Amino acid sequence: MSEMYVLLMSAATLGIIHTLLGPDHYLPFIVLSKARNWSRTRTMWITFISGVGHVTGSVVLGLIGIAMGFSLSKLEAIEASRGSVVGWMLIVFGVLYSAYGLYKYYKRGAHVHLPAFLRPKSIRHRDLHLGDDDLEKQDDPGRLTPWILFLIFVFGPCEVLIPMLVYPAAEHSGMGVFLVALVFGIATVGTMLLVVMLGYQGISLLRFKGKEYRIHLFAGLIILMAGVGMQFLGL
Repeated sequence: MSEMYVLLMSAATLGIIHTLLGPDHYLPFIVLSKARNWSRTRTMWITFISGVGHVTGSVVLGLIGIAMGFSLSKLEAIEASRGSVVGWMLIVFGVLYSAYGLYKYYKRGAHVHLPAFLRPKSIRHRDLHLGDDDLEKQDDPGRLTPWILFLIFVFGPCEVLIPMLVYPAAEHSGMGVFLVALVFGIATVGTMLLVVMLGYQGISLLRFKGKEYRIHLFAGLIILMAGVGMQFLGL
C-alpha cells in the first residue's frame, strides 16, 4: 500500500470526521434554512459555496505558509488562532440574530393574543393586511445572511488538513498536495451537504403554523450555542 494512498484515505476519513464532530459545519445552515424559508436547492448551494470557501481558505493559508518556510507548529498555531476568531464570529452572529429574533417576536408575536382594540394601531393595521411572508419582505435582512455565513466559513480553519499538506509539500510533490486538498475538500463538503440535507428534511417536518416569527430566535440561539461550543468546548 503506497504512502500516497494512505495519505489520501486519511484525508477522506479526517474530512468526514472533522465535519461530523463540528456542529458549526451544518447547524447554522439547517436552522437558517427554516428561519429564512430557503428552498432545498438554495440551502444546498449556500452550504456548498460556504464549504468550498472553508476548505480553500485553509489550503491557501497552508500553501502560503509552506512557501514561506513556516514550521508545522507555527501553521497549526495560526489555524488555532483562526478557530478562535471564527468562534467569536459565530457567537456575535448568534447574539445579533437572537436579538433580531426577539425583535420579530415583539413586533409580531407579543401582541397577537391581545384584543384587536388594545393593539397599537400600526400593528393592528399590519395584522389585518399583511401575512408573515409580507412582513419578511418588509424588514428582513435575509439577503445578507448567506454572505455572513460564507465569510465565517472562509475564515474557519481546517486544522487537520495542514499536517497532511506538509508531507507531500516536503516531498516536492505538487500533485500530492493537490490530491490531498481535493480529497479532503470533497469529503468535507460532501459530508456538510449530506448532513444539511438530512437536517433540512427533518426540520421541514416541523410545523410552526402561525408561530413562524419565533423561528428566528430559535435559529439565533442555535448559532450562538454552536459558537460557544466551538470557542469554549473545542467542538
